Amino acid sequence: MRQIKFSGREQAVIRAIDYTVGSTGAEIRDRTQIDGADVADLMQALCEIGYVEPTPYTEQIGFANYATTRFEVNPAYAQEIKEALRRK
Repeated sequence: MRQIKFSGREQAVIRAIDYTVGSTGAEIRDRTQIDGADVADLMQALCEIGYVEPTPYTEQIGFANYATTRFEVNPAYAQEIKEALRRK
């Protein structure tokens, strides 16, 4: 098992996602107060790695569609992500 490490912004974004129903990009932006373009980039990176899943599924997350896309923590990594957030 590899050890997951997050940057400060990645931590903020992951913590802003509601584990039960997910959160839209706009909700994440409002909770973290990170610029929308940066949230879109962070969500794209987290989705590419597989830690976060977009609903509805989309290959490319950008500034145009991040706000209405719902993001959920990938259940396959949920325990490891919670552990990584506790370590910091």
